[in-house]
Parts: sequence; C-alpha cells; structure tokens
Amino acid sequence: MMPFSMASMNMAPGVTCDLTYGPARADDPVALRFRAARIDDANACAPLIFASGVREFGFFLGQPAEACISFLVFAFASKSGRFSYRRHRVAVNADDRPVAVLAMHDGRHTWFDDPHVALLLLLFFGLFPTIRMLLRGLVLESELPAPKSTQTLIAHCATHERLRGAGVFSALFADAMRASAATRQRQRTASGTRAQQQLVLDVLVSNTRAYDLYRRLGFVELPRRAALSPRLPRELESVRMEWVGTQ
Repeated sequence: MMPFSMASMNMAPGVTCDLTYGPARADDPVALRFRAARIDDANACAPLIFASGVREFGFFLGQPAEACISFLVFAFASKSGRFSYRRHRVAVNADDRPVAVLAMHDGRHTWFDDPHVALLLLLFFGLFPTIRMLLRGLVLESELPAPKSTQTLIAHCATHERLRGAGVFSALFADAMRASAATRQRQRTASGTRAQQQLVLDVLVSNTRAYDLYRRLGFVELPRRAALSPRLPRELESVRMEWVGTQ
C-alpha cells in the first residue's frame, strides 16, 4: 500500500521550498556536500518530497499543497517509515541547507511501512480522512507497487528549481550509490551472503525530462505489469525502471 516511489522532480506551480541562499557561490554544484538527512532537515525536505510527486500526493491525500507539506514535515521527523529522515540522503549548500533529496527503500525492511503510514495519517488528519486516504492508497498501489524483498526502491527524488539542470541530482545519486555499496559490503561481511538488490524507481509517463535523466544515469524501462486502473487519473500513469549501470 502507498509505496510513494515518485521520482518526478517537478515543482507544483506556486509551491516553494522556503530555502534561504547565501552568495551565488552557495548555489554552485561544486560547493555542494552530500550527507544522510537529519531530523532538523524536515522543513527544507518536506517541500522537496512533495515536489517529487505533486500529482500522486494530491490524489492520495486529497489535501491542499500546504496540508500535504505539513504532513510530510510531521512524517519526516519520524524515526521509521517511508517518509522518515533515516531513509533519505540530501545535497546541501554552503549553509548546510538541503537543496536536493532522494530516498532509498530496501524491500527487505519495508514490511512495517504501511501500518506506520496509516498511524501517522490517523494522528495527523483524524479517523475519517485517514480511511478515505487509505482507500485511495490501495488504488495508487496498483500503479506504484511497493518494492519486493529483492528490490531497493529509489523515491522522493527532487532538486530545488534554482539548481535543476546543473548536475546536482546526478551527483546526489552517485553519492547515494556509494553509500549504499558501503552498507551492502558491511552487511555481506557480517552475514557472509552476497545477495544483490535490484535497484528500481518509478516515473510518470508524462515526465519526459526525468525519464531522460534516469536513462542517462543507467536506468531502463521494465515491462508493464498491468493496465492503468480505471480508478486512477491518466496523469498518474507511470513506468518502473531498473538500474543496469552506465556503459
């Protein structure tokens, strides 16, 4: 239910990220650093996460943009779940302010994500809105399935609009891959296994800019599992892509 694997990198009209910039050099990708997200990044990351899937969040939550972002601030501060700061990596400017974000969801450790999201929705929105959201989430899952135990799902991919086209997300992705490889190596050393996770993401069919970027990063489109649900708007049609590496 509700995998939220959006990777659209589109900012909704009128939605801002409330980022404060210093001198122009702070926006230079060369000056950016990469790190694991922290709990105090919530106010900067929530608008970016929302921007990664404006249409998806709008369908699922059925709330104005401001309410969606407020919920994401709340959920980002959680220590677990798909919206938790612990699942995200960020690119930060010279002021240590996140300007790009992505999440990585290891399918071996996502079994509690659905009940956890349901609890957060209940705490934030109340009972009856949550019931409606969960029902819509079941429909959305048909298009954006949760990762299998053999998959790691990249999600919530977004870059601040002032830095798009400057290679920021590509650099963040490369950093996330290095961090993931280091984690896998530690796990292999501890367990003695060499299981390889399939790396996947979802992107809206209409978002050709993001699709082209993922192709350049080494992702290829996977065969479609089923037709778009008649209960989903056509604008939510997505494709799942698998990382095969760059040539």
